[in-house]
Amino acid sequence: MTTWAGRTAAEISAAVREKRVTPREVVAEHLDRIERLDGRVGAFRTVRAEAALAEAEEMAARGDFADLPLAGVPVAVKDNLTVRGESRRVGSAATPGTAAAEDHVTVARLRAAGAVVVGLTNVPELCVFGTTDGVLGISRNPWDPTRSAGGSSGGSAAAVAAGMVPIALGNDGMGSLRIPAANCGLVTIKPGHGVVPTGVGDSDWFGMSENGPLATTVEDARLMLSVLAGTEPGPRSEPSGLRVAVSLRSPLAGVTISRPYTTAAREAAEVLMKAGHQVRRADPPYPMSLPLTSLIHWTAGTAADARHLDRGLLTRRTRVHSALGRPFVATARAGASRDQLRRRLEPFFAEYDVLLTPALARRSPKAAPWHERGWLRNVLANTNYSPLTPPWNLTGWPAMSVPCGTLPSGAPCAVQLVGRPGTESRLLSLAEQLEARIPWQRTAPVN
Repeated sequence: MTTWAGRTAAEISAAVREKRVTPREVVAEHLDRIERLDGRVGAFRTVRAEAALAEAEEMAARGDFADLPLAGVPVAVKDNLTVRGESRRVGSAATPGTAAAEDHVTVARLRAAGAVVVGLTNVPELCVFGTTDGVLGISRNPWDPTRSAGGSSGGSAAAVAAGMVPIALGNDGMGSLRIPAANCGLVTIKPGHGVVPTGVGDSDWFGMSENGPLATTVEDARLMLSVLAGTEPGPRSEPSGLRVAVSLRSPLAGVTISRPYTTAAREAAEVLMKAGHQVRRADPPYPMSLPLTSLIHWTAGTAADARHLDRGLLTRRTRVHSALGRPFVATARAGASRDQLRRRLEPFFAEYDVLLTPALARRSPKAAPWHERGWLRNVLANTNYSPLTPPWNLTGWPAMSVPCGTLPSGAPCAVQLVGRPGTESRLLSLAEQLEARIPWQRTAPVN
């Protein structure tokens, strides 16, 4: 008997189109795996078991699989995007439990491509922090359940890493795709601004947040990105001669990168050099004001999302974060500091085609109720382990996380690739070169 849990989205959709398996069989097997594993992982806030099976049956009755790139593929959706008939809680007791009347445009595109939504995944309250925990659940890293899956798309990443779905939908406002992907050994890409429709929750953090895929392979990430963007998959290529800058420096002064992550970046640099690229050590000219700019936009985005909620129902760390950001909403919306950052970094990206960095500074914090702890303790925990992602939300440029090596614990390690606007396909092609030369295990060995 063929097992479909743990297969890629590309493999599943091909089998469904060729009538080797039915959508219901695929969805049922993944639902069984969710039921068996999620009590330990905590990926899902809600599972749509009956609805998903019914929708799989409806899709099977259509019979037009040939034109469906995600035919029968189970998918999980981050719980800050609306799914028709389900509530959108965004990890908070302050949000209403009313069912959404329609799908978010990205969810609608996944369904139109043949995907079946099996559930909504856990997030930290209002998707603020880099650990996925809150009043609605804690998401653990399937590779190391003592550690957080990361955030804020931590539930989506945990679901894919545990083989409960082959792909999942998340979004990234300060690293919220790349951080959990790096923790959980997944491929993700935060597309550049305007590539995928946004409208995340009540705001998109003034254009900083982008929707994107979480997958176990570059092929699946490319496929899902094309569906989300409403385009054909970009051409596969074997690029050579690109000018690659390798930086091991944290953008935040005083935060150092631990040895496993610098080693991963050096290993990736060596692979790309052997593939014919011009690889040089070079640090982007991060301004001294970057930490303050990041904090202003991070807190102001939260303030915008919290403006219509009962603050008495928010956790303490979210209340403080939102209160700090309220005076800066107009400043963040105007975007002057982001424009200045882009102008400062543009000459660097005129000299180099791609920037390669470690994805994280160190492994994720312990899986714990961080929402019960103070604001400063949360902020320090976040910035000390994930300082490398926010600049690329501020610029609005594409960036991705790619598995590369392992940590001493055996959990995955990762690197980050960053490019100029419009270079998503180039980054994916470089990731394919890394994937071919540094193969990684697709899913965590959880049973």
